[in-house]
Amino acid sequence: MISRRNIRVKVMQTLYAYSAEATQESKAPSPSRILDQHFNQTRSLFVYLIYFLTQVARYAEKDAHKRASKFIPSATDLNVNTKLAGSSLLWQILEDKLLEEQLKKEKPEQLIDEELVKKIYNQLTKTAEYHHYISVKQQSKQEDRKIFEFILNDYLLGNEDFIAHVEELFSNWNDDGEMVAQLMQSYLHKPGTIKFQEIISPDKSRFAHSLLSTVIEKNDYLLDFITPKLKNWDPDRIALLDMVIMKMGVAEFLYFETIPPKVTINEYIDLAKEYSTAQSGHFVNGILDNIHKELAQQGRLKKTDYKKA
Repeated sequence: MISRRNIRVKVMQTLYAYSAEATQESKAPSPSRILDQHFNQTRSLFVYLIYFLTQVARYAEKDAHKRASKFIPSATDLNVNTKLAGSSLLWQILEDKLLEEQLKKEKPEQLIDEELVKKIYNQLTKTAEYHHYISVKQQSKQEDRKIFEFILNDYLLGNEDFIAHVEELFSNWNDDGEMVAQLMQSYLHKPGTIKFQEIISPDKSRFAHSLLSTVIEKNDYLLDFITPKLKNWDPDRIALLDMVIMKMGVAEFLYFETIPPKVTINEYIDLAKEYSTAQSGHFVNGILDNIHKELAQQGRLKKTDYKKA
């Protein structure tokens, strides 16, 4: 479920943290453990978004109960529509055993902002989309999915208050938000089919840990390719993140046979642009492209067509 790009981001962040700890001569934590913690954060974020969405939907029932319990309830108070709380899609999610198991581990109820749930629900009930949903008399899986996607896209992912809330809870939101949003869309189409403990597939986990260990174990050898290309640059003055990115790129050239060099170069240019300095994309592009050409000329690139691998 986690993309190769997100894997590279997490390996990059792990290597950066590991390198920073090493330069401070302090006891460095296990890089493999740091990497696994990054993947755990992705799972926690995903689970929390599902949980928050269900709480908005279930608030219809809570709202109806509160209003009916008034000392002198009005006719409106006694006729709150609870269709959303009784929707078949919501109950498919709530009866998802794999999710239920994960909720017990994650305990998202300890993080939930009840006032924000209430605010979002109240805003939702004023929309034309919600009124259309409750006006349809028959239960419909299609209508359920449409309203849930509307809540997700417009009232969670498109809501500044919710984004601020989730950013405060999850430091990985900026890295994982887009990918987790795609996972949410898939989950709403097929609840009960996602194995949360396998948020990263075995083959991608092997790639992640192999890339991490290769860069650490082959550090000096990778630097032998990079340092001559720096011209008048002192390697010690290169931004640490740029150096991490370049070492990852060279490691992929040399040790990951099924990854095309162009894919490697483009991926690390994008990461440099997004995570490092304004000039880093151009700088990393120049160095990696130069090394790639040299390796190709020397016949040292051993690449396999990934479709045949």
